[in-house]
Amino acid sequence: MNLTELTIKQAHEGLKNKEFTSVDLTKAYLEKIKKLDKEINAYLSVTEDLALAQAEEADRKILTGEFGMLCGIPCAIKDAILVEDQKCTAASKMLENYVAPYNATVVKKLREAGAVILGKTNTDEFTMGGSGENSAFGPTKNPHDKTRVAGGSSSGSGAAVAANLACFALGSDTGGSIRMPSSNCGVVGLKPTYGAVSRYGLIAHASSLDQIGPIAKTIEDAEIVFKTLSGKDKMDATSANFEFRISNFELKGCRIGVPKEYFVKGLDPKVEKIIKNAIKKAEDAGAEIIEISLPNAEFALACYYIIVPCEASANLARFDGIRYGLSGPKGYPAKDLLDVYLKSRGKGLGPEVKRRILIGTYALSSGYYDAYYKKAQEVRQLIRQDFEKAFEKVDMIFCPVSPVLPVKLGEKTDDPLAMYLMDIYTISVNLAGLPALSLPAGKAGDLPVGLQIIGNHFQENKILSVAEQIEKSIKF
Repeated sequence: MNLTELTIKQAHEGLKNKEFTSVDLTKAYLEKIKKLDKEINAYLSVTEDLALAQAEEADRKILTGEFGMLCGIPCAIKDAILVEDQKCTAASKMLENYVAPYNATVVKKLREAGAVILGKTNTDEFTMGGSGENSAFGPTKNPHDKTRVAGGSSSGSGAAVAANLACFALGSDTGGSIRMPSSNCGVVGLKPTYGAVSRYGLIAHASSLDQIGPIAKTIEDAEIVFKTLSGKDKMDATSANFEFRISNFELKGCRIGVPKEYFVKGLDPKVEKIIKNAIKKAEDAGAEIIEISLPNAEFALACYYIIVPCEASANLARFDGIRYGLSGPKGYPAKDLLDVYLKSRGKGLGPEVKRRILIGTYALSSGYYDAYYKKAQEVRQLIRQDFEKAFEKVDMIFCPVSPVLPVKLGEKTDDPLAMYLMDIYTISVNLAGLPALSLPAGKAGDLPVGLQIIGNHFQENKILSVAEQIEKSIKF
């Protein structure tokens, strides 16, 4: 039995039946990480001592016979989510030596459930990117083809689950950062409704869009993790009083919307074929396929890349070398306080982070706020209204996660606009605050393609139920 290939459900059954222990399971993952991760670069830090101590603790709990689905299950945490007494770098030189003083709420919930934390996974710096190449500590490689990107920003989490270096992982999604690596790596990724999961302890990128969610091997596993994570948190005023309940929503009779704006020039024919095949499988199972229109979708990219830099420029102001982060880099002595700021941020932040801070600061400056940020928020409401109208006709929406297959490492790094265009199908979901998931739908050669399933607010149960039914019909 290869312990690292088990799903959460299978591992739970094995632990319950005393076929192996959590320590056995954890050691199997740690050994595999040592063997494979030098090549993939999914982990920025491996918390071996912590993991083994947590596994021993889980085994003691398992002996009592009363334990939940996640007890003793090894997982990975994106390195923008705080784990107490462990490094949290956000893949930036600015936070290279920062140690988290407390647990994020999602980590606290996982620990209460008895999950075992294997380590912290690679990400685009401060979660800014769609390929995983913006990390200050090197890009994550796609386990299916190591010459290609894993997708970002939760690149390490997606690759770790795909390569069986973790049973499941946590990521965060601002404009596709859970769904993109899940699609590229051939795993399941759920971006919950905004507010369904607490953001307390997540290093903020764009506060009105960020959302933490699970990356897992199967829909069932994603559902188990999401149920553990979701709910109101007094430490996060934007979290909703939401209780997740499993649904048996049937694919037969389900009204599935297909946006005509998403199947146009620019969509790779190989991706289109796989997605349309998944839609056909849903239709064959009794679903009603309805063409819908999201007329303001064409403005989503421009809207997103004003709102996100504006919020990022405000959120990242704290990383100044005084309150947080690298201070007075070696070999660059500062003359005065301003010089400390300039040198710390100049040396500590990467090009994509600087780009977004500069754009955001400009857009929020005197005389430009109304023309840019305010206008973008107005367009955001139109995008949200498009979805509201669509959900009057349909139960959920099917579309691609990405218009293209995973690109070669370094292929788009000199063209930020081309990189931004890869998010074209995912960012609208964040602007509207909706739940969406990526489900492996097939492969073009060795490269996975994800089907995106979008639901109405707090209807994760519906999209998970339908996704599980489609998962059974697609032999990925």
